[in-house]
Amino acid sequence: MTEPLIIWTYDWVPAGKSGPRGHVRDIRLRWACEEAGLPYEVRSVPFDNRGPEHFLRQPFGQVPVLQENGITLFESGACLLYLARKSEKLMPRTPRGEAETLEWTIAALNSIEMVTVPWWFIGLSNNQDNPLQGWVVQRLQHLEAILTQREWLAAGQFSVADILMSDVLRVPKVMTAGDFPALRSYIDRACARPAFKAAYDAQMAHFAAHERA
Repeated sequence: MTEPLIIWTYDWVPAGKSGPRGHVRDIRLRWACEEAGLPYEVRSVPFDNRGPEHFLRQPFGQVPVLQENGITLFESGACLLYLARKSEKLMPRTPRGEAETLEWTIAALNSIEMVTVPWWFIGLSNNQDNPLQGWVVQRLQHLEAILTQREWLAAGQFSVADILMSDVLRVPKVMTAGDFPALRSYIDRACARPAFKAAYDAQMAHFAAHERA
């Protein structure tokens, strides 16, 4: 009998407008497993005091971590591409389909998230003009043009590239950078999928079960 995949996340994270609950990146792995029907279980590390065992799994002390049969992976993009090899629902098996899925998965990390995350952090402490505003808007405009012409990013089907890209874009602050109707429609399509709803509800329930006084 095949053992389930193990996804590591925090035991608890803050909720509310400034809390990451619902956006911790283990949701990307949960979502992929739900899409592909891959059995998985979730394990926790303390949010506050992560011990040396966790740093052996993840050298930066972050989550998620994915484990299977003695294999341990960190970084959500790497974990998603590992899971994509398990199901055509996550990545088509044609050379072109695999290539397009790979490039858009990396684009979500390098061309979009690499820009939006520092832009968001600067905005937390800087009430003046954000120096990265123009960069963010430019990247989102380019992506808007792409998604005006297609439903999903790679090979005409939903894939791990869409899991990653839509999870990056659905951060509420990102959509305040400008008016992007195609991006909003894309996020709505992705988040309406039953697999996302199952992953989201499971993550929220996990953190709620460890709620602190």
